[in-house]
Amino acid sequence: MNFFSRPLLCLLLGLVFTSSASAENMKKIGNLDVHYMAIGATFLTPEIAKAYGIERSRYNGLVNISVLDNSQKNTPAKTVVMMGKARNDLGQIKSLEFREVKEGMAVYYLAQIKYSNEETIHFDIDIIDGTEKHKIKFSQKFYVD
Repeated sequence: MNFFSRPLLCLLLGLVFTSSASAENMKKIGNLDVHYMAIGATFLTPEIAKAYGIERSRYNGLVNISVLDNSQKNTPAKTVVMMGKARNDLGQIKSLEFREVKEGMAVYYLAQIKYSNEETIHFDIDIIDGTEKHKIKFSQKFYVD
């Protein structure tokens, strides 16, 4: 998997910074900087999707969350417990199954979500850092390409 470490990191960072131009996808919660995004899985190359066990489909989305410790020098990645739910506008709820991916000093939490064209998904994420529980909420409209 080391072969794909740099490409995944570059792709995900590129997507975060590209989407940051239109909307800030980061929330500060105490000593944590939580970076998040949800994208259609077709944005991933077939090789990267295969390497990380992500279904690359026009109807499959990927939630990517990383948590940084802003109380430390260079804000290192923080290992946490990540849980969450996704809800569409019809009120249908699905639990998200986050998988932790470590690449060098980086830590990502990835979950997949099915969607329909032009469907807005509302995410409710719990981040447990030791004994502290934090929550972030965000929404993403998905399009079938």
